[in-house]
Amino acid sequence: MAEFTFHHGGVSVPSLDEAIDWYGRVLGFEVEKRFYIAAAKSHTAMLRKGPLRFEIFEVEGAAALPEDRRSPPADLRTHGNKHVAFRVEDLELFLAEMEAKQVDIAFVVRESFGKGCFIRDCAGNLIEFVEEPDA
Repeated sequence: MAEFTFHHGGVSVPSLDEAIDWYGRVLGFEVEKRFYIAAAKSHTAMLRKGPLRFEIFEVEGAAALPEDRRSPPADLRTHGNKHVAFRVEDLELFLAEMEAKQVDIAFVVRESFGKGCFIRDCAGNLIEFVEEPDA
């Protein structure tokens, strides 16, 4: 089988500039490059934080994110891509930082199988963060 590695996740937003600001201020991503995808009518930016990349699309005439896509339990009832997830060392420390930045925390899980949370970006897109104990 051919080898491959993860390259990036992507989200569509109503305002590229607002999303670039949010992902930079809240999560520490920086703009790697900006470009226009004519076939999609999308003003686009590739953001980067170390080895992580996130592609942000502002598509002309795009529909707003439906309400059921803003809640993790409701979103799972619709087929398709759900979210990206990032690992954090300490969920409680991460949550405190997000609260201090007044981030919209959508859902927190503290179960025997693991701990994690979902936050919403400035457009309502879900992003998961998990605390995974070292094996």
